[in-house]
Amino acid sequence: MEAIRHAEAKLTVYVHPSNADDVRRAVARQLNTLLFSYEDRFDGVLLAHEFQVEGRKAKLMDGLVPYFGVPVHASMLLFSPQPGMILEGKVEMLGKESIHAIVLGVFSAAIMSDDIADRFRFKRKRDGGKFISKSDRGHEIKRGSMIRFSVKRVDTEMNCHITGSLVPPHTGSMLWLSVHDAKYASEINNRSGYTLLKRKSRDVDIKIEQSVHDHTTVNNEDTVTDSERPRKSRKRNDDAN
Repeated sequence: MEAIRHAEAKLTVYVHPSNADDVRRAVARQLNTLLFSYEDRFDGVLLAHEFQVEGRKAKLMDGLVPYFGVPVHASMLLFSPQPGMILEGKVEMLGKESIHAIVLGVFSAAIMSDDIADRFRFKRKRDGGKFISKSDRGHEIKRGSMIRFSVKRVDTEMNCHITGSLVPPHTGSMLWLSVHDAKYASEINNRSGYTLLKRKSRDVDIKIEQSVHDHTTVNNEDTVTDSERPRKSRKRNDDAN
């Protein structure tokens, strides 16, 4: 899935002196607080991380409590969907006006009727109904179906809520596409069994100032150093909209 990318970052994590005996655990706890939430500094959602503490020296902060900054090199797996990307998800609910799916078991996606009606018609049934392709009755989308769809918009304020579309080619039921869509069938063969493809990402220098005291997380000022990255809106929209 192209929305999943790998990134390397240099971080400074500030740790309370009470955690000096187990610095690695304190750093891991701080990074874990960022999991599965959208972070502007990463331009995505942190899914997983590995890190190495760099060196044996730390910089003390001025103040009543001398927190010390631990330099860390982190390897991160990020979910960063952008308009135009193709995502895969499982249909959780559907009706005549919309399809609602879950991506990676965590992120919600909605496909509204305007982005369905050109290719599919809805057939109501006792189990809730299903969408049937106008060109091939064997192409069905129902609850539990795995689908491929194009990203139209991403609302980062709602933790990467995705608005999708089934209008572009190579979208629809993954089961049907695996047999009838040559491009998708080729992708499956090249994946060697759904192995996550890593997209090369530029290095970013990030400074995280956080501390832990009595098992309570305190978030201080965060700064990002990356002069090449433009300021982005909280909502990402497809050019077509």
